[in-house]
Amino acid sequence: MDAKTADNHLSKLNTPAIRHLAWLCRAPQLLHSPLTFEPGRYLSEDVDSKLSTWDCNPDSAPALLREAPQNRLGFYFERLYRVLLEDLLGWNILLQNRQIQSNGRTIGELDFVVHNRTDDRIEHHEIAIKYYLGVPEPDGKTLWYGPNATDRLDLKTDRMLGQQSQRTQLPETRTLLGEAGITGPVTPRIFLPGYLFYPADQPVTVPDYVPANHLRGRWCYLSQLKSSDIASWVVLNKPHWIGPWSQGKAPETEDVFAALNKIERHSIPLLFASLDSDSSTGVWQENDRIFVVPDNWP
Repeated sequence: MDAKTADNHLSKLNTPAIRHLAWLCRAPQLLHSPLTFEPGRYLSEDVDSKLSTWDCNPDSAPALLREAPQNRLGFYFERLYRVLLEDLLGWNILLQNRQIQSNGRTIGELDFVVHNRTDDRIEHHEIAIKYYLGVPEPDGKTLWYGPNATDRLDLKTDRMLGQQSQRTQLPETRTLLGEAGITGPVTPRIFLPGYLFYPADQPVTVPDYVPANHLRGRWCYLSQLKSSDIASWVVLNKPHWIGPWSQGKAPETEDVFAALNKIERHSIPLLFASLDSDSSTGVWQENDRIFVVPDNWP
């Protein structure tokens, strides 16, 4: 399925959790590695039909999709991933969010340990959904910061590749796995969808390990905005950072102005979507997304 066809399918799903799940199924990732897990390679051909059926008949959808979305994006993302593994791929989750203990202290956690029934092997999946803004440095390099600037793309990928995905090699983890009846080899996998946001007026460099088809947005400082810039914007609140936004009514700038004031008062970055109206359906659909950050960021 090409990107335009996928977006059209997403726009027809009315239930937010099902729309978010559909996006996760084929979302481009921020890390290309031998460990990268691509769900689309394993999904059956009827996955879109199944998602549409759940959307039309909510009572038929998995219980986790019928719960109210969580504002904590990481927890909500894990919930969607569980449905992806269990209900779309039909794989068994053997462990989830299991802490690794050593001498009474926690030294790490396993996100998911699953039985990949397609390849008939046990896998350890470390997952995260991330949004990074490119900031050019004086030396010509680019640092990619999360909205919370303590998070950085290079640090996160190093940690996932070198630490998180390798935790099943620890003696303490092998003991934990053995207690769960898992004694054979465990294959590490990483799932890291997200977006990179580019500054409007400066060139940036992207790490070699980021796939060329990664999703993109823009970012700017609050003081760089003009009122004419925001005519078709809406505020994107979590968990609606996941996947493209659409709505039936025209954007209202009052909400956007209130959000811009919040950025100034509380010195926090906020995410917005720019919308276009589809002349055939009247639906307003996301065509771009923009982070606006306070002038002292990062």
